[in-house]
Order: sequence, then structure tokens, then C-alpha cells
Amino acid sequence: MRASSFIPHMFRILERSAEGLRGDYSAAMAVPDVIPIKHDPGYHTDTIGRCRDGQFFGSVTGVYPKDYKVGPDWQRQMRWYAVLHSFDVEGFHSGSKIWLAGTNRQGARDATQRAEAKLRQWLDDVPDRTYGDVAVRPFQVEVDEIVFGLVVERRRGRRNWAELYPQELGFGPPWDGLYST
Repeated sequence: MRASSFIPHMFRILERSAEGLRGDYSAAMAVPDVIPIKHDPGYHTDTIGRCRDGQFFGSVTGVYPKDYKVGPDWQRQMRWYAVLHSFDVEGFHSGSKIWLAGTNRQGARDATQRAEAKLRQWLDDVPDRTYGDVAVRPFQVEVDEIVFGLVVERRRGRRNWAELYPQELGFGPPWDGLYST
């Protein structure tokens, strides 16, 4: 397996032999210290990249309030946030801007447009911004009782992975930067 060129050389994942392991040997792979994330234009990771001070991950995301149980008013409960996470060149989290744009109750179209405008404003202020792949370390922040971040998930009997919250993008073996939703 060849390591991706966008991952700093000291964090590249080396190929491991499956000799002696049974079943899906990807379950035995540890979560790397630095997790690669591929730029996917026009989709979930279209506003990620590098800048003068390191790396960034921007998004607009809809999320329900903490502990919300789906009911007849489920559509009205969605909250829309503009999010911009910043990282240094080694992938350490250096800050987050998280802004509540509104809820579906106030109008989904208006809330998402406000969130998109705020994200564009923040991205315009990122010095020497270039969209592309990133490699970042797990982190988390909490706003409005909602977790925002890249969180390592470990569950007995299952492979380990990293989940980007609240977007619910999952990253796992072979740790090539691709995600599942």
C-alpha cells in the first residue's frame, strides 16, 4: 500500500501483513494519530484544505437538539450551523468557529442560506486558502450541547473508526481519506 502524498511523512500508515489474523484484518488496524480526509468537490468535504497557518475544514450542517426524539414536528426542529475548524500544519486542532444560523421552524431555506453566507465570509478571511486534502488529529468541541469534531469511536467486537460530528462522516481502514455516510 502506498501512502498518500498529502499525509506528512511522519504520519503515513505502513502496510501491515494479515498473516496470522483471521477474518477481516482491517478490524485489527489501529486508528492513526493523524486521519487523512480527501477533498470531495461538490459534496461533504468540498470546503476543506490548506492555508498559511495550516489546514481548515468548513461545512454547513443540520443537527437536531441534544436528546431530541423524532416526533411529528421533526422537520421544524433541525438547527443549521456554519462551522469552520482550524488546524496547524501537523493536524492539531487550533480553533473552531461555530454559528447557529437558524432552525427549520424559521425556514430551512433561509437558515441554510444564512449558514452558507457565514461560511463563505469565514473562508474568504482564511489567508492563502487552497482547497484540497487534509490530515488532522481527533478533536471535539461542544456548542449548544452538540459535539462538533472528529471523534475516535471504539466499540468492542467492531473495528475502530473516526466519526466527524455532527455530520456523521465515518473514516476507517484503510485510512485513505475516503468517508462513509
